Amino acid sequence: MLGNSAAARGVRYEREHMCNAPANSSIGWRDPGWIFHSVMKNLNGGVRYYYQVGSDSKGWSEIHSFIARDVYAEETIAFMFGDMGCATPYTTFIRTQDESISTVKWILRDIEALGDKPALVSHIGDISYARGYSWVWDEFFAQIEPIASRVPYHVCIGNHEYDFPTQPWKPDWGTYGNDGGGECGVPYSLKFNMPGNSSEPTGTKAPPTRNLYYSYDMGSVHFLYISTETNFLKGGSQYEFIKRDLESVNREKTPFIVVQGHRPMYTTSNEVRDAMIRQKMVEHLEPLFVENNVTLALWGHVHRYERFCPISNNTCGKQWRGSPVHLVIGMGGQDWQPIWQPRPNHPGLPIFPQPEQSMYRRGEFGYTRLVANKEKLTVSFVGNHDGEVHDTVEMLASGEVISGSREDTVKTVPASAAAALVGKSESNVLWYVKGAGLMVIGVLLGFVMGFFTRGKKGSSSDNRWIPVKNEET
Repeated sequence: MLGNSAAARGVRYEREHMCNAPANSSIGWRDPGWIFHSVMKNLNGGVRYYYQVGSDSKGWSEIHSFIARDVYAEETIAFMFGDMGCATPYTTFIRTQDESISTVKWILRDIEALGDKPALVSHIGDISYARGYSWVWDEFFAQIEPIASRVPYHVCIGNHEYDFPTQPWKPDWGTYGNDGGGECGVPYSLKFNMPGNSSEPTGTKAPPTRNLYYSYDMGSVHFLYISTETNFLKGGSQYEFIKRDLESVNREKTPFIVVQGHRPMYTTSNEVRDAMIRQKMVEHLEPLFVENNVTLALWGHVHRYERFCPISNNTCGKQWRGSPVHLVIGMGGQDWQPIWQPRPNHPGLPIFPQPEQSMYRRGEFGYTRLVANKEKLTVSFVGNHDGEVHDTVEMLASGEVISGSREDTVKTVPASAAAALVGKSESNVLWYVKGAGLMVIGVLLGFVMGFFTRGKKGSSSDNRWIPVKNEET
């Protein structure tokens, strides 16, 4: 029997709270039952606590444990992604995201390897992809339970949780449609309980939309979450919150600032519909990021991984101070992929060469792993096909970005990581090139080079630094 207890508050929503179909239709609606929230108070940071949920009358869950968030931790660890969704253990008529199984699997592996180190998860929009079919939320929470029962699971709102035809803020230049499937943010608002008290009225019978923007500190990092689905323009309540929050950060305590939202400010995917939204974000939000020296901006919505140079006004800078590093990390599981933006000077080859601002981009599923201390913040992209690191960028407290340019990328990826990425080392490449020079007969040359090309995939890495080219699948 565990020693302490915390009372839970029960909430629920009704069919009449849904804005339109399918959420309020007979095919989409299913009674969600009660949702319970409980707050554990006076926890000591970095300490493992054991807990179970339930009641004497209804029964108790198994015992779980977590490490309490430590605002003074020397090391900050986070697992971050967007657009994951879930898979169902049965065949259904709606589209689900089978790749999300691998994302959860590899993150769980990483969490278990941490031992008693605290960590957190950030899921930046397009959470379950229920889109009005309420039972999908149950499948989503069942799928993430192995990780959400161990670490805090932070979220921000995406178009597939919220957007509906009569939403209060719907500017003419926006592309806010019916992506929420009639949920109008209600399940998202009640099933999650994020810090702060941000909310916006729905303008319907539905309760206000919550969990829109908030922030917190963990170790050396200040995390700020924003909403790209509600008003973010200058003069609005969210803009004022972002401005106050960024201006109040103690950089001695948290030298790094990480901002997260759903729709990206920068992407080289062919997302032409959101072009005006991106333009408004650059116009209204980017000056706040630049003036307050935001370190890193993470976005979802585009179901790919892409890392940009330190960037401001679409121009690469030398340091993250004044030019935040932007990453698109919407590769958590949703399998619809837009094409890359066609190049004006290469209309038949939209993939290569990629724009100079885009340092690395890839069409593989996975997640990012953030590790930070007072001197350095490192973000790595882990691919789902092998659970290995495929891209890394380091941001130093001084402002320097390592592997934040094409030249630096060549210099700063260790062979151990790069071997997993491309399956070869520099010494092997040189050996094959020299060997090819000795071949005289054309047919034999093709055979031998084909043989060695297959052999390169299994070659072992050494301790040298090797060039890594941008990948595209």
